[in-house]
Amino acid sequence: MSQLSFFGAETMPPALADLSGLLAAHGHVTVTDEGASISVEVEEEWRAAAVARFVRDTGIDAEVVRDDGLFLVGTATDRLIGTLAAEWTGEEGKTVPTGWMPTARAQRVWFLAAGRMEVEGAQYVLGLDPVAPGTHGPLAQALLHAGIAPTLIGTHGTGRPGLRISGRKRLTRFVENIGAPPDADEARRIWPHVEPADHHL
Repeated sequence: MSQLSFFGAETMPPALADLSGLLAAHGHVTVTDEGASISVEVEEEWRAAAVARFVRDTGIDAEVVRDDGLFLVGTATDRLIGTLAAEWTGEEGKTVPTGWMPTARAQRVWFLAAGRMEVEGAQYVLGLDPVAPGTHGPLAQALLHAGIAPTLIGTHGTGRPGLRISGRKRLTRFVENIGAPPDADEARRIWPHVEPADHHL
């Protein structure tokens, strides 16, 4: 098992800025006079519970609403989220702030909301927002600057764009960053890990 990174999600204190990982995924903001909220829709209950717990750890309340077989996780409306939302909103909708780099905790919630496994122990994907294609390239660059060079996939009408992480060095760093899976069998089955060297693809 890899040693935990000194800068991994499990060693860093929660911060409101970590919620930017939801916006890197397919989360969106709602702005009101009282501030803003972030919401993200997921298919699995374990994801909803884990994202809501993550949000509450930052000091912001969150609720989960089940609707037609899906789960909508929404934060409380807060002026501090309004500041974060403004950074991620441009003239044409969602935008990636200049110089933004995903912290380890932002990477964790990004995977909680939109991560998937392609090849066990070898390839994992951070999902991107299919309705915000202008964010895909900048997010690939942001992850690269965070020390994990991804491959941008699914940008030609597949509906499942994402950043694929593969290769032992990159995947090991990612695994160290995002920490252990939530306590759910479904989460453990798809959670990133690195196969032993003699089994690595």
